[in-house]
Amino acid sequence: MLRQYVPILTLFALGALFAVGSVVAGHLTGPRRTNRAKLMAYECGIDPTPPPVGGTRVPITYYLTAMLFIVFDIEIVFLYPWAVEFDNLGTFGLVEMVVFLATVGVAYSYVWRRGGLEWD
Repeated sequence: MLRQYVPILTLFALGALFAVGSVVAGHLTGPRRTNRAKLMAYECGIDPTPPPVGGTRVPITYYLTAMLFIVFDIEIVFLYPWAVEFDNLGTFGLVEMVVFLATVGVAYSYVWRRGGLEWD
């Protein structure tokens, strides 16, 4: 019974060994020259400024863009296996995918109508 898990455990062990080995090798072979610029946070060449005391407001468009990406990314994730197994699913699979695409199409048209796809 335990013999079935040996390949999985071996794969996890090799992955952990590779991760730890990469960190150790980088530490041993990497340069040790540090200066003030290397120790600062990377801000695209702009000196970072401290945030205001009350915090800053993040525009809602960032969150909307992320949600749109997730919705349409999940659509592709569901479309690929359906396309691979299309012949085996028959009419039922076709009807289910039409319903799914109609639902996503309604969401897409709503976002389009509300101007969510326009970049300011």
